[in-house]
Amino acid sequence: MARELPAGTVTFLFTDIEGSTHLLQTLGAEGYAAALATHRRALRAAFERNGGVEVDTQGDAFFVAFPTAAGALAAAVEAQTTFRELPVRVRIGVHSGEPLLTDEGYVGLDVHRAARIAAVGHGGQTLVSESTRALAAGAALRSLGEHRLRDLTRAEPIYQLGEGEFPPLRSLNTTNLPVASSELVGRHRELAELTSLLRDSARAVTLTGPGGSGKTRLAVQVGAELIDHFPGGVFFVPLAGVADPELVVPAVEGATGAHDLGELARWKALLVLDNFEHLLDAAEAIGDMLAAAPDVRVLATSRAPLRIDGEREYSVDPLPDADAATLLIARARAVRADFEPDETVMEICRRLDGLPLALELAASRLRSLGPRILLERLDRRLPLLTGGRRDAPERQQTLRATIEWSHDLLDENLLLAFRRLAVFSGTFSLVAAESVAGVGVSELDALVEASLLKPIGTDRFLMLETIREFALEQLEQAGEEDGLRRLHAEHFLSMAQGLGLSVEAIEAGLRPQHSAALDDQANFRAALDWAASSDPLFGIRLAVALEVLWALNPIECLRRFEVLLARAGGLPLELRARALRNIGGASELAGDLARAAQHYQQSLELYERLGDDWGVVHLRHRVAVAAVQRGDWTSAREVLGENLQRARAHGWRMLETEALSLLGSVEDHDGNVQEAADLTRQCLELSRGLGFEWFEVIALMNLGEFELKLGRQDEAEQHATAALDLARRMDDRQNMVFALAALALAARARGDDERAGRIWGAIEGESARAPIGRWESVYRQEYEQQILQGAGSAFEGGLEDGRNTSLEAIATSIVDAAGTEWTEADSNQRP
Repeated sequence: MARELPAGTVTFLFTDIEGSTHLLQTLGAEGYAAALATHRRALRAAFERNGGVEVDTQGDAFFVAFPTAAGALAAAVEAQTTFRELPVRVRIGVHSGEPLLTDEGYVGLDVHRAARIAAVGHGGQTLVSESTRALAAGAALRSLGEHRLRDLTRAEPIYQLGEGEFPPLRSLNTTNLPVASSELVGRHRELAELTSLLRDSARAVTLTGPGGSGKTRLAVQVGAELIDHFPGGVFFVPLAGVADPELVVPAVEGATGAHDLGELARWKALLVLDNFEHLLDAAEAIGDMLAAAPDVRVLATSRAPLRIDGEREYSVDPLPDADAATLLIARARAVRADFEPDETVMEICRRLDGLPLALELAASRLRSLGPRILLERLDRRLPLLTGGRRDAPERQQTLRATIEWSHDLLDENLLLAFRRLAVFSGTFSLVAAESVAGVGVSELDALVEASLLKPIGTDRFLMLETIREFALEQLEQAGEEDGLRRLHAEHFLSMAQGLGLSVEAIEAGLRPQHSAALDDQANFRAALDWAASSDPLFGIRLAVALEVLWALNPIECLRRFEVLLARAGGLPLELRARALRNIGGASELAGDLARAAQHYQQSLELYERLGDDWGVVHLRHRVAVAAVQRGDWTSAREVLGENLQRARAHGWRMLETEALSLLGSVEDHDGNVQEAADLTRQCLELSRGLGFEWFEVIALMNLGEFELKLGRQDEAEQHATAALDLARRMDDRQNMVFALAALALAARARGDDERAGRIWGAIEGESARAPIGRWESVYRQEYEQQILQGAGSAFEGGLEDGRNTSLEAIATSIVDAAGTEWTEADSNQRP
């Protein structure tokens, strides 16, 4: 049984074998393996006897947590005493702190500190931080003075445990790297990749990315990691204050102390050229310097590449959510020691695009504001995010100044393109940029190079919201926003109508393009927002064109139509009929069946007034759905039989598909399960022919239910898993829940209670996060009775595990395990 990790004040101990490669060569593989095994046994025995809990091992290194500093130091003494009799020489670092303990382990800046301390020591030596010394009264510690470690915070006291003479510590020496105010958060992958590049073949590496993404901090840390690799030195050359490209070479000479480039050419050195974007005319001189200095490497930070021979461009992206939250919490606690994070912290990080500078500035506001109040004010980021460190460069003291720095380097053509592209929300395509903003490939490429746009996939682009807010200000000041908003809305109405997202479009032969629609969901929303205040009638036309998409967001659909209908004037009858149908469909999916029935009936009456036979048949089907939901199966059968005949007579494949689907449910209700399965297979085939994946999900789930009743367990699970996969790829949360519930039922039927519990636990966890429409109000109780009946301890064990698993995670694991990643190419072979 694994021991629990200590919490509160924890002392970390890190071990590492000195010269492991040399030891392997000396002892040979078998001798080294034996020595390594003895080393591990000795360490683990010392740790266990002194209360240590092993956190991690990597190669020959151990990372251990102790509840007391005294225990950690006692373990270190015991281990080092044992190693005197062995060929293995181990360096040990010890540090105490108060990390956050999560389900995944320790989080916080103290976690890696012991490893940093061990790294500057020598085999047989145990080094101790000031925080551990303060907790270990009476320990035999000898001061080694103040040293800078590779996290680049200021020099701090380091102590040696016990006697022994060792060479000087390997702390930072030949460098002018700036002292960091705090440790680097995250960026482990980037550090590994960049240090590898510069150790190997790369002569010049340029870190590019938007202002505030942390390029300088990362570059300085990379330089610190490479101190030992460049005996000639690692030199930081700040260029933000250099205005003339002719002064770049003198700046290099001044930072390195070299009399001229000829002297520098004889060194094995790394130059960190910081903020090169406004001095690109000097890039040729840097290229010439590298050509003449074979052992010199350059690591540059710039919002655009230098474009010199041998350059490797490396994009520095914003921080992922977890690292962004760690940074925000750490910086908030630096200004407010009692800061306690809550669920809004992650949303703050997302709203700030994970940009380190924005997070640092936001943290300074947490001195006086609570997280929730800060989040509410982030609709206006630029006025709020000011007040950076006084010792920071001026352009980094406010978010606005950081973006202005990049903006002011653009020519007039790119300034125009930059502000016009702000009309897009989320990602946008090349076609949309050309059609709406009049921005072509060359301008897009230049803005990507300037780190003001981010390429997404093969033909889409993203402007970070922090940058977009600034661009929108420029658009408004230029007086271009109103006209561009209408162009944007018209483009996305045309797009929606061409994507086959309404039942009329599907009947006309358009295959619904769910993936393309999801790509532009943010732009559809932006167009609807504009229309609500500027042209509500236009907004209703757009909203009804998005009918299939509303199945994924029924609550939003209801809110949108409520606002638009309240503001629009007289609607054409056909448009009102479609709007009422959309409201009915969204009400049904949201679980408000009475409201759904009311709106279906009103829509049917309008289609009858219009003399629209197709609309009448379709709405009669919707009314039949409402009848089934209130238990009137007889009248539903009559309507559906007539609808099926009329649909087949007119060649209305969409209406035939939906009639077959509901008739299958009617037959199942009447006990004709095989007939229900046969009708549903026809429905499934038709829905695939139409390309209507949302309806395909429904057919697959129904067929799985019928197969289970017929005793065909494998087929039932296969169909439910295929439905789950499609729903997951469409981001259809409600149908993912239905498919998972079917799989939980199947697992109970198979006797796999642990799997059933895990799936049901994930559903419960999702329900607790947010309501799931008609699942909650109509179907959950029915499934719950079947799944929970007779459940035992195995089910309960899986239940607890599932509650801590996201819907997406459990769906992905089930689909991957089943090997049912369907594609368009193999759609005919789907179960």
